[in-house]
Amino acid sequence: MAVCARLCGVGQSRRCRRRPRQNQQDRGSDSDMDEEEEERIVGQRRGDAGCGGEAPESGGGVVETAGPSRVHCSGADSRLHGVGLPHPQALSELPPELLVEIFSLLPGTALPNVALVCKTFRQILNTETIWRRRCMEEFHMKEDVRKMEVGGVSCRDLYVKLLHPYRHILGLWQPDIGPYGGLLNVVVDGLFIIGWMYLPPHDPRVEDPMRRRPLFRIHMWDSKKATVECMYGHKGPHKGDIQTVKKDEFSTKCNQTDHHRMPGGRQEEFRTWLEEEWGRTLEEIFHEHMQELILMKFIYTSQYDNCLTYRRIYLPPAMPSDLTQPGLFKGTYGSHGLEIIMLSFHRNSARATKLTGDPNVPAGQLTLDIDLSQPLILPDLEHQRNIEELSRLVLGVHEQVQREARGDAAAPVRVPAKGACSEADGVEANNGVDSDGCQAGPSGGTGPPEIQPFILPLGVMARNEVYPRTCRKCFYGTGLIAGHGFTSPERTPGLFVLFDEDRFGFIWLELKSFSLYSRLTDRLAHAHAPNMERFEAMLRNMQSWTS
Repeated sequence: MAVCARLCGVGQSRRCRRRPRQNQQDRGSDSDMDEEEEERIVGQRRGDAGCGGEAPESGGGVVETAGPSRVHCSGADSRLHGVGLPHPQALSELPPELLVEIFSLLPGTALPNVALVCKTFRQILNTETIWRRRCMEEFHMKEDVRKMEVGGVSCRDLYVKLLHPYRHILGLWQPDIGPYGGLLNVVVDGLFIIGWMYLPPHDPRVEDPMRRRPLFRIHMWDSKKATVECMYGHKGPHKGDIQTVKKDEFSTKCNQTDHHRMPGGRQEEFRTWLEEEWGRTLEEIFHEHMQELILMKFIYTSQYDNCLTYRRIYLPPAMPSDLTQPGLFKGTYGSHGLEIIMLSFHRNSARATKLTGDPNVPAGQLTLDIDLSQPLILPDLEHQRNIEELSRLVLGVHEQVQREARGDAAAPVRVPAKGACSEADGVEANNGVDSDGCQAGPSGGTGPPEIQPFILPLGVMARNEVYPRTCRKCFYGTGLIAGHGFTSPERTPGLFVLFDEDRFGFIWLELKSFSLYSRLTDRLAHAHAPNMERFEAMLRNMQSWTS
């Protein structure tokens, strides 16, 4: 079995360590052979018997083969089954059920090379058990596999004709829709691969679940081939196409755009789109500027109903030192409604990158940059209500950071607002409370408390009147603002407020506006970055797409 295990490439025999001999009589057993003796026997067997059949061509295989397999098998040599050698000496001599189990452990991309070895292997690879396991382990299919088999589609056809050819489009993607961007999640769902466009909740209900709309699907109703269908419009599925542009990029094309049109023309299409996008009619939106923005978005995005290009995006890797779990959040952006951002951590900073955007700050841009080395402790509630006091606290840190960036030799003096205290301030504890009303830490200092009361300053606009009244931590940060068309972009100081694991906020001091963000809790498969380097490279590429 040692020779067999080495041929399989599995088990403890891969490195072939010689077992300790119990006595001198065991030296002749197969399991205790030296590596040199095993190699000699394998060579003899290769010379005595060839493969069980000629290697067939790889037509119809999962992927193109990289070359003939190095695994060799011997024919039905009677000497191998004799009394002197009771154990199989070649992989092909193993029982079929054991070969099925071995092949089931191999990745699907390796099976075409196995099929090239001999006719026996090729016949065994027709076993459904092997492909069922590949579908379940590589594409997380469980109950869907059983339903599919009842429908008459084999696991082998599903893997070879659908799952493997389109595996490269599974995961998260950002559509190239100018400044608006988007979030597409391509998943396996039974006999289908479906591309779901994720839409934020209706403004301003930021804590509501995400909405989904199918853009395309690939199915196996006909077991002979996979069929691509466009799902856009209101007339049902119709013919479409998917093309791979380059690595981490693909495009979709609709072949029947008449299915996207409505009998009532563009006005009916706009009314339907507005109800889906905003959950209201244009007459219910009284703000004239908001009406202009909505109409502009409809005109721009409707140009992309024929063909769209998508670029791969990753979820940020999580580290034990992260302030909170990184991931995707929905946030309020004034007249632009709700947008999707990605929160990630990079040593001493937290960054929020837009996945959906607007004509002012487009998708792909760094909307928030939080300095985690600059924590702030809020003043008491009475002083929090005063926007001037909060601005004085934040702007003091802003000036200090700018001076350090310029390399000024003189260290600035940070002046806290009334009622505010920072970690560097030394105050004497008086029954746990200092003279300015700041709560002292356990050691008598003024370390940040576990929970701080929070209230928005008067005059700060918030689309969400219901927001948390306590927070865990606050930090200095900057937010990106720009004119229409991303003109004159500028980073302005603000306050980052972490409420809990799933919510945070940002006060834009210059705009006197508050944005509330809530976590996107949907399970997203095939979406995590392989490493931090790939993720950071993706972020740089995202910014270049819309710069």
